[in-house]
Amino acid sequence: MMEVSLRLPLARFTLEVEVRFSSASVAVMGRSGSGKTSLLETLAGLRRGARGRLEVGGRVLMDSMAGVEVPPEARCMGYVPQDSLLFPHLTARENIRFGVRKGRPSRVEEAVALLELEPLLHRYPATLSGGERQRVALARALATDPALLLLDEPLAALDVALKERVLPYLLRIRDEARVPLLYVTHQLGEARVLAQEALLLEAGRVRAVGPADRVFGGAARGVLGLEGEENILEGVLERPAGGGLRLRVSEGLGLWVPEGPELSTGARAAYAVLAEDILLSMAPLTGVSARNVLEGAVSRVEEAGVADRVLMVEVAGVPLAVRVTDAAVRELGVVVGSRVFLAVKSSACRRLR
Repeated sequence: MMEVSLRLPLARFTLEVEVRFSSASVAVMGRSGSGKTSLLETLAGLRRGARGRLEVGGRVLMDSMAGVEVPPEARCMGYVPQDSLLFPHLTARENIRFGVRKGRPSRVEEAVALLELEPLLHRYPATLSGGERQRVALARALATDPALLLLDEPLAALDVALKERVLPYLLRIRDEARVPLLYVTHQLGEARVLAQEALLLEAGRVRAVGPADRVFGGAARGVLGLEGEENILEGVLERPAGGGLRLRVSEGLGLWVPEGPELSTGARAAYAVLAEDILLSMAPLTGVSARNVLEGAVSRVEEAGVADRVLMVEVAGVPLAVRVTDAAVRELGVVVGSRVFLAVKSSACRRLR
């Protein structure tokens, strides 16, 4: 549980946020310069000048009316910025151990195990890849046993391949470490899979707040003008009698995915499918090479740039984003409620974990 009511004068506007979150994972979104980083720095106690009240897990960390201002080192928060900011003269192990409170050395080993860092512990930051450095930074934050984890676009500086390697570890932090987190990102795909609630900022003001699916439904795209939206699908792997590998997402939705020697039946996995990699038809699809042919209904039609639209299609209760041109929407006569058919190549399903 977290309650935030604060006002912070900034150079171009005043950041004003009054929200209450009840879930353990919150996405914070907004254009560059909207106040996202300033919000996280204020929560961590790293930025001064804010007025208001902050309560995390029943503990009051700031109350300007009552004269309460808990210093940063006593707030029990883990902060991971875009740049990992590791100490270059310390090994990975020494970086992770930095700041660990007395009496909790076990947290270091737990963080190392969770993020699979044992082979890297003796190395220095200059010898690590960008993804490895971010994993070490995440472990350093987790090792402090934080009451709240603040992640400021931790994947922004990574290329696509590295993002796909690090995102599964963020999912493990959410599912296994069970540390509440605030996650700043520009990517709806990341936010959809990680967050239960979302906060959308625009010029320092709250544009939308609430359950993630509702916030992502239209307000986020209208404010951010998002490109490259991904569908993140989680489920259990299975091998049907006829061969092949299939991800069972829900009772009525399964996707054929690429084979992998390390993939076993019954394992949980997550895959990403770009919205523009899904072909849409108004008629049943037959004789196509794509292994995944799905049927669903259009639940929303959203603007995406000047000439594109994103259709939210409900398939067996699972919403899928499909990006098409505005011209295609008009020519096909797509409206809310339209029954449509989707084709997805198995090769378009990229494994995240």
